[in-house]
Amino acid sequence: MTKKIIGFGILGIFIVAGVAGWYAQKTVFNSEAAEAAVASDAKKEAEKREGSGTVSLEELSAYEEEGKNPFGQAVAGSEMTDDTYQEYIHWMSHQKVKAKEKWGYYELHPKRIDWLLEELEQTDVTHEKVYREILEKWKAEDFSTVDEDHNRIWRLQDGSVGKASGILSPDEEQAYIEQHK
Repeated sequence: MTKKIIGFGILGIFIVAGVAGWYAQKTVFNSEAAEAAVASDAKKEAEKREGSGTVSLEELSAYEEEGKNPFGQAVAGSEMTDDTYQEYIHWMSHQKVKAKEKWGYYELHPKRIDWLLEELEQTDVTHEKVYREILEKWKAEDFSTVDEDHNRIWRLQDGSVGKASGILSPDEEQAYIEQHK
């Protein structure tokens, strides 16, 4: 009788452990699927807003005439937020960094850098020092740490996919730019 009770007890433990393992695996799978779906939605949203990303000097002038900023958007400097700065800097860095995923692109253009720096003087944002450090380096054409710059912004955005893993060669950068024309 005691052996039967012990046997049923052990069997019960195995059943409970098996159900718990199945549930844990199902939860992990579902959270991974949910995370992938959210990432896919974010990528689609970025592509909708992105446009071609590349811009000529004439287009920048046309934006100004239309009352838009150098990114082709109606966001005035006084309306800039941390989110806007992060998007603009992050997406400009994409032309120079290696990453498995890149969502969004703006050509890294001197007029855009200058505009962002000018607006920092008039805007109150939490991470002003970070933006200023990155933009001043880029203004001086120092892209030696552009991957680290990307990742600083990426972390501020709570990035989980698309961490920069290096810097593109000049040929890779040109190919990236051409791909987004």
